[in-house]
Amino acid sequence: MNLDEYPKEKLWQLLVEAVHASVMYPTHKAYTRDTVLPQKADVSATELSERLGMPLGEALVILSELSQERK
Repeated sequence: MNLDEYPKEKLWQLLVEAVHASVMYPTHKAYTRDTVLPQKADVSATELSERLGMPLGEALVILSELSQERK
């Protein structure tokens, strides 16, 4: 499943709400947008999760949101 398909899943909104409640979410998202993506535009959620030490779900949400913002 690719990032465009996740928002169609029923549990996606619950995951997004949980991620948005995380204290580190704004920092992780900004760092991903400003530092990670310019270096590696095709970073996977798994790579991002490992690089920043965050849950995979948070990485999925961040990459999905940033992808939508670029469209």
